[in-house]
Amino acid sequence: MFKNLVTDVFFDLDHTLWDFERNSSLTFEKILAEHAIKISLQEFLAVYVPTNLAFWKLYREEKITKEALRYQRLKTVFDKLGLSVEDEVIHSLSREYINHLSSYTHLFPDTVAVLKYLRPRYRLHIITNGFQEIQEKKLRNSGIHHFFEHIVDSEMAGVKKPNPIIFELALDRAKVHPQKSLMIGDSLEADILGAKSVGLHTLHFNAHGDPVHDHAPIITQLREIKTYL
Repeated sequence: MFKNLVTDVFFDLDHTLWDFERNSSLTFEKILAEHAIKISLQEFLAVYVPTNLAFWKLYREEKITKEALRYQRLKTVFDKLGLSVEDEVIHSLSREYINHLSSYTHLFPDTVAVLKYLRPRYRLHIITNGFQEIQEKKLRNSGIHHFFEHIVDSEMAGVKKPNPIIFELALDRAKVHPQKSLMIGDSLEADILGAKSVGLHTLHFNAHGDPVHDHAPIITQLREIKTYL
């Protein structure tokens, strides 16, 4: 479908290539135990995962700062769980979470195989809303950094997806027209609608079981990318 249309493929990182939920779970397993927080990991994550997604939406919409995101998501979760955790401990957990998260390297199934398939055929790039200080570490530690020519993050751009500016910056860095470019990501709002707003082709990796839509072709396994490219 896109094989003869595009020369450049832009990927989101978290929830698309890098298995954020799995790596995040392992990080919390470590730091909650080290701080002797009396809660099962499953019970904690059942509240944390949707809470984190909600706070990231606020962060994308410029309604909270990075610092507020990191603190409030944990504070909110502990409050919902009825746990009394001092602010000093919350700030410590927040720092340790960021420090340890990139040391875990689980990728979605078929990530490396798909990148190896694409790399001789297309130029590959990353557009991510993640924090600059850890996104490069995630790529390097998981062994996929070398597949990508340009890595554009929201702190570098000064805005977050779906703001068109971050996509325009990525296109400018890659020196490619949007009509020759494909964006692949998990977020309908941030990746698909954001990229379409500046004219990129899009492919939705529906990792969260979002409702079916007609904004872009939908895949549920990364290996399906080969049928489009």
